[in-house]
Amino acid sequence: MLKYIFYLFSLFFFINDYWLVSLFLIFFFLLILLNSVNLFHFINLSGILGMDLISYMLILLSIWVMILIYMASSMFYYMNYKLNYFNLNLIILLFFLFLTFSSMNMFLFYIFFECSLIPMLLMILGWGYQGERFEAVLYMLFYTLFASLPLMGGILFIFFEIKTMSMYLYKSLDIKLIFMYLMMMMAFLVKLPMIFTHIWLPKAHVEAPVGGSMILAGILLKLGGYGLMRILVMFSFLSMKFNSLMISLCLVGSLYVCFFCIHQMDFKVLIAYSSVVHMGIFLVGLMMMYNYSVVGAFYMLIGHGLCSSGLFSLVNMNYERIFSRSLFLNKGMLNILPSLSLWYFLLLSSNMPVPFSLNLISEVMIVSSMMMYSMGCMVLVLFLFFFSAYYNMYLFLSSQHGKVIYLKNNFYLLSMREYLVLASHWIPLNIFFLKLELVSILF
Repeated sequence: MLKYIFYLFSLFFFINDYWLVSLFLIFFFLLILLNSVNLFHFINLSGILGMDLISYMLILLSIWVMILIYMASSMFYYMNYKLNYFNLNLIILLFFLFLTFSSMNMFLFYIFFECSLIPMLLMILGWGYQGERFEAVLYMLFYTLFASLPLMGGILFIFFEIKTMSMYLYKSLDIKLIFMYLMMMMAFLVKLPMIFTHIWLPKAHVEAPVGGSMILAGILLKLGGYGLMRILVMFSFLSMKFNSLMISLCLVGSLYVCFFCIHQMDFKVLIAYSSVVHMGIFLVGLMMMYNYSVVGAFYMLIGHGLCSSGLFSLVNMNYERIFSRSLFLNKGMLNILPSLSLWYFLLLSSNMPVPFSLNLISEVMIVSSMMMYSMGCMVLVLFLFFFSAYYNMYLFLSSQHGKVIYLKNNFYLLSMREYLVLASHWIPLNIFFLKLELVSILF
């Protein structure tokens, strides 16, 4: 693991060269991709760092999304807008994410989990679009920090009881204290975010630049899911008692957010709320605690990371041409940029989802597990998926059809870079179904 950390450290010497850093990140992605992953054990173990297959997949996703951020944020390169600081911020963020996903020590995991918040806040403050970004940063900071303090207390309590912080040894625990269950879960549920703790997410997405939105949807929301997958094994007894309440709350809340999506007039807010719906479905799959549903939930993490990041980069391409995210002003794009409409169709259909999207595979696994868990919840699930498809179609039809409003004579064609960014999101999302046995064997 040390060689990867040294590689990331070496990138700090090249922050003056925007495209060279992105090239080095491609090499870094290939370096980790060529690892021989053992399906049943941790690999590359050191004293405090190591990877299993869950960490491995999320580290690959982090590096891949970071490469695409460099390609999608090229407007900062052309404008030379604080470019060195932007480079530095992204490298630091990737460094903290790598350490978070590869930490074997629970306390270090908590430290890096919190440190990843700082570069994100700096990105919204430094490169955000509007004056409301200060309010968005405050919401994000206080929601996540206040919920995370009890997590540190819970980690220290476990350390004083069993005298170890090794995440691997926590699998043998079965804690039956309700306050510990709430303390440890709350930080990850807010970061995920679960319904009713999601208010900070749309504000942060709207104010963040395209790179900030991509990394927030693609990676930072996955920290909450990753943390839940690590700590739920300690609460198997309490999970059997209370997870049914959590599942009901997530299903009702996700349906409520679907109705909220249908009334949105801002591209970014609609996609941000659709992330809350997907994370609600992920939480349902995880809380059922069947092997099949947990695998489906993990697929949803990967699929949502690619699909949501692609949608935010797509919306940014519209914004760069029309300088508005309003659905009232982005009308009739099918007449002007039909190739962009094709990518809207492909990514929104993957978000609904349709074959052969990874989102479809994950939702089939979660719904089939739900049929075993409780047939009474299937009515809610039926409505949830219907309205989930409804708001995706609403977004597509509202933006691509209708009469064009020529406010700006700025409809230049898509560049090869933009095609490459969109294809790099969509192709892995729809090709991954060929290698599903990798994760399925693990569980």
